[in-house]
Amino acid sequence: MGSFLHVGGRRKKTKSFCPSTPARLLLSLMRTLYHSWICPFSRKIRIILAEKKLAFEMVVEHPWSPRPEFLALNPAGEPPVLVEPDGTTIADHTALAEYLDEAYGDPLLLGLDVRFRAEVRRLIGWFDGKFNREVTANLVGEKIFKRQMGGSGPDSRAIRTGFAAIGAHLDYLGKLAEERRWLAGENFSMADIVACAHLSAVDYVGDVPWNDHPSAKDWYARVKSRPSVRPLLTDNLPGIPPPAHYADLDF
Repeated sequence: MGSFLHVGGRRKKTKSFCPSTPARLLLSLMRTLYHSWICPFSRKIRIILAEKKLAFEMVVEHPWSPRPEFLALNPAGEPPVLVEPDGTTIADHTALAEYLDEAYGDPLLLGLDVRFRAEVRRLIGWFDGKFNREVTANLVGEKIFKRQMGGSGPDSRAIRTGFAAIGAHLDYLGKLAEERRWLAGENFSMADIVACAHLSAVDYVGDVPWNDHPSAKDWYARVKSRPSVRPLLTDNLPGIPPPAHYADLDF
């Protein structure tokens, strides 16, 4: 896949740069996000960048086979990594998300009130930690990442574990959505972004039982309608198409 330029939610195909392109030339042209398709941590950063209306170019990296050029940016070999136009490089999705909120404060996605920020961070930990371990890794990891890696087939036990776990998570999300305007409280926040990043990845493989969880479904319909999220709904992996409802803002 080529790379894409995102400006205010619009997506335009851009020229692909060969590995021999001088790094400082690439950096002088555009803010660059090294990411992996359908990866929830990469998706989180894509949404944050779009919420803050920051133009960026996307370059695909495969964490199971990182290029030497990418390892020079992040020795851990894990996307996402952001390289700013001045060459500043930020790795680790948690550090990167907080960097973007501190460096580009409008809108503030962690919030101002100390109690609200604590709740946002708690929910970020829930979805990036518990939900990822119990659901995303078992469903998206088995159905997409294993296939991309070209290794063994999906583990049916892991998939059953993911299916068994997702219902309780959707019940909890739905409860929050019924009690609050957004997941952490009155304002849209990074908690909603992280939850959306994971659920949109699982929804890509058609494994979210939305009809059994109407409150969670209503919340997701509001989030997926945001201009910052819509570009994710155009993702389409060769040979692994999403379900028909995936890009439908009204389900």
